[in-house]
Amino acid sequence: MKKTAITFAAALLPALAAGADIPRTWTREAVAAFEVPLAKPIYSPVHISEEAYYRIPVRSIHKTYPVYHPKHEPAGYMEWLKQQEPQPAFEPGRLKTEADWIQAGEMVFNSPVSFGPVFFGGAEVRNPAFYEETGMPVAKDGTIPFARWVIRRKGEPELGSMGCNTCHTRVMPDGTVVPGAQGNNPGDRQGAWMLRRAAKMAPAEEMLKRVRLFAKQFEVPGLGDDPNRRAQNMALDEFIAAGEAIPAGVTARSHTSMVLPPQIPDIIGVRERRFLDHTGLVRHESIGDLMRYSTLVQDLIGLARYGDSVPAEAPRAGSRYSDEQLYALASYIYSLRPPSNPNPFDAIAARGKSVFEREGCGKCHTAPLYTNNKLIPADGFEPPVAHRTRFDISSLRVGTDPRYALQTRKGTGYYKVPSLKGVWYRGPLEHHGSAATLEDWFDPRRVKDGYVPTGYAGPDGRARSVRGHEFGLKLSARDRLALLAFLRTL
Repeated sequence: MKKTAITFAAALLPALAAGADIPRTWTREAVAAFEVPLAKPIYSPVHISEEAYYRIPVRSIHKTYPVYHPKHEPAGYMEWLKQQEPQPAFEPGRLKTEADWIQAGEMVFNSPVSFGPVFFGGAEVRNPAFYEETGMPVAKDGTIPFARWVIRRKGEPELGSMGCNTCHTRVMPDGTVVPGAQGNNPGDRQGAWMLRRAAKMAPAEEMLKRVRLFAKQFEVPGLGDDPNRRAQNMALDEFIAAGEAIPAGVTARSHTSMVLPPQIPDIIGVRERRFLDHTGLVRHESIGDLMRYSTLVQDLIGLARYGDSVPAEAPRAGSRYSDEQLYALASYIYSLRPPSNPNPFDAIAARGKSVFEREGCGKCHTAPLYTNNKLIPADGFEPPVAHRTRFDISSLRVGTDPRYALQTRKGTGYYKVPSLKGVWYRGPLEHHGSAATLEDWFDPRRVKDGYVPTGYAGPDGRARSVRGHEFGLKLSARDRLALLAFLRTL
């Protein structure tokens, strides 16, 4: 396994080192091969053509500026911003070395793709009550790393968000910012906060109509008993309560589920992952695949056809990343490193490593990556024979909740084996973020009826057992503590 992992990582190096040898992102051949079919193949997405993709205007990336908590904003900062001239910030002709591309990719990572209030707007980030009521974290330097001020027209600072940084940035307890980590911006709670206040100023029926239209993106074509359709009968207060129930680190992102939204993945170390998304939807064999995945997430939502569903006839008014921007972004993501681990490999952790090995955890969470990079079939799905030769599929089933793998537009019928590297700083855990901590994940009570998840408990917060992956639940208290100590060193 070690040799395989190293070989795979090395396979990605030539494209990164090549500098100007940038893959063409959206080609017919590449798009046809980079996704795993959905559990019901007839409803697998049919994406827009190469020609249509390249007709979408390229996104302009401007110089951006930090957003501060109101108590930390420098005196006169907004007036100063109003004096700044718009400045283009991405100039591929100036990028000559690998370091240049990585630095430019960091800028793309933090560059907004939305300038309207989504999780929050300019008024919210300058309102102290917003932080107190939503739990939005603040970095030790007083900045908000999930958004940036942008000058597209002189004298008009705009609050921009929904770049990669909005979801894939974590503020640690000491205020350290970790780009690429499982994010802890409470986006859905922020959305609920804004919706509650908007409902006081707009007709309730109009607001409800807009929210129900937004919720249709979660519906799954071809799924007879689609739980996401319940949104069309929800009252406005129910939408607000559903958003408030979603903790930081979990989000109801496009094409997932309103009922059981997914955990936000940690993308540090993604260079070594063979599949992307919890359901292994995207095959990751080159930097071009990460580029395709990035534009798929940011630029192409709503443009694919699923079965008989009808998308827009042509790309909506908007923009896309250029191939150069995507290459820089992927190069930066490949370069990300975890924060310094404060957990020592002491005698207790050494004992935990022995427990890890004795219990056979390494069969799936194989060192040094602590994943075997395989797909595990969800209960209720039988992999087609052809998949056995195309994809690396485990013969093991772990019994976790199959709904995300079978009842979303990302439902391949599989879950990928997650890496345990960096698990010490992540949370909540499990593909729905049901467990707030490692202790909760290894608590035998979680598989019992009447259990209330410590992470995401569901839209109504009711008791919901967190079944599956029962490995480690029968350990002695001593062995469990040792195993946790070892896992926290990874």
